[in-house]
Amino acid sequence: MADFFITDLLPIIIVMALGYISGKKHAFSEDQARAFNKLVLNYALPAALFVSIIRADRDMIFLDSTLTLVSLVVIVSCFLFSWFSCWKFFGRTRQEGAVCALIAGSPTIGFLGFAILDPIYGDSVSTGLVVAIISIIVNAITIPIGLYLLNPSQRNEEGRGNGSALVSAIKEPVVWAPVLATVLVLAGVKLPADFDPSFKLIAQANSGVAVFAAGLTLAAHKFEFSKEIAYNTFIKLIFMPLVLLLVGLACHMNPERLQMMVLSGALPPAFSGIIIASRFNVYTQTGTASLAVSILGFIFTAPFWIYVSRLF
Repeated sequence: MADFFITDLLPIIIVMALGYISGKKHAFSEDQARAFNKLVLNYALPAALFVSIIRADRDMIFLDSTLTLVSLVVIVSCFLFSWFSCWKFFGRTRQEGAVCALIAGSPTIGFLGFAILDPIYGDSVSTGLVVAIISIIVNAITIPIGLYLLNPSQRNEEGRGNGSALVSAIKEPVVWAPVLATVLVLAGVKLPADFDPSFKLIAQANSGVAVFAAGLTLAAHKFEFSKEIAYNTFIKLIFMPLVLLLVGLACHMNPERLQMMVLSGALPPAFSGIIIASRFNVYTQTGTASLAVSILGFIFTAPFWIYVSRLF
């Protein structure tokens, strides 16, 4: 576990700190920061999502229907609860609530999934199964829902969505790329391995640039710890894994897959939420601060959830 913090979590903290320092020193202008976000959202992130999902195997998805259903119901429910609570409890707009849900209700499974599960449980079929299923749920379901809820220009005065909002969301590469990958996986289509480098070259820019841009965004706003940031951190690091554990126990899941599912749900927020926040200039200050606090908090909650899930 110590190796994971040194090799995977510490680089995130360092790169975000580097972006924060660069922002405070005005090494990058606001327009340049937006260009970083556009690069990630329109190119690097869609490629990374496509690659992470297309690696899945159709048989794996149906191998453990309980794992699939529990992950789907709990993660989507937590996502929608985060959106609703941000809107109702903290007086945010529906659009701000959507970005909040993309942050507080979405674990960064594609970036940290294998990095944390493999050292603990080994490079096994079960590890790949958990990462594949949760990646599809987060990237092909919650991101499209979030962008649909976020699109303020296509919603009427009553806040109800319409067809234009749905079409606008589907046009975003960050939506159609993971959905396309999911359709190909379910259809049993396998892309030749020779194509992997073509996607990976741009996909590899995703995490580093996204974290650096998050640091720039954090530097552009005064950091003030608030109840809302604490609440978002609680939803991501405590509430989601707790619900996954309880529902998984009630459904008599395989113990090892239950542990991996709980730990996956306890991962820090997906970086895609911050990039989307910066791209649309919605919920950037609170969202970026929530990400930073959650990353630091994960250092303490990860060992806790490993211990607690093993008790059962």
